[in-house]
Amino acid sequence: MQVRHILRDKGREVVTILSDATLSEAACVLASRRIGAVVVRERDGSLAGILSERDIVRAIAQASVNALPQSVARHMTRSIATCCEDDSVDDLMEMMTRGRFRHMPVVEEDRLTGIVSIGDVVKTRIAETVQEAQSLREYIAAG
Repeated sequence: MQVRHILRDKGREVVTILSDATLSEAACVLASRRIGAVVVRERDGSLAGILSERDIVRAIAQASVNALPQSVARHMTRSIATCCEDDSVDDLMEMMTRGRFRHMPVVEEDRLTGIVSIGDVVKTRIAETVQEAQSLREYIAAG
């Protein structure tokens, strides 16, 4: 299965925030949207990085409430891994596991087309496994 199949099922909406927004604003976006990460963009629309709940927790651990008015740019992950819609779910799972991150933007021709979480990947793999098991049961029963 490919990344495009995950996006077909979950949708292509990507929540973004500007790099000069505050951590407090980012936390409100994450909480209100019930998501674990937000893609960060520059004012020109270019991809700047990604900010996760963990990034916010680290910032607060270092600076307490003084971190909340600081910019997202100061605490985001700048070097982010991306994937494309043709990538396999297995490859995606390996990249996320090896890189120890939980969210990966999907980019096609320099355009952001979606985001995939480790939860999306696990859900897809479970569905594939259940379908394979059902097919095997049907094959055995027919034999």
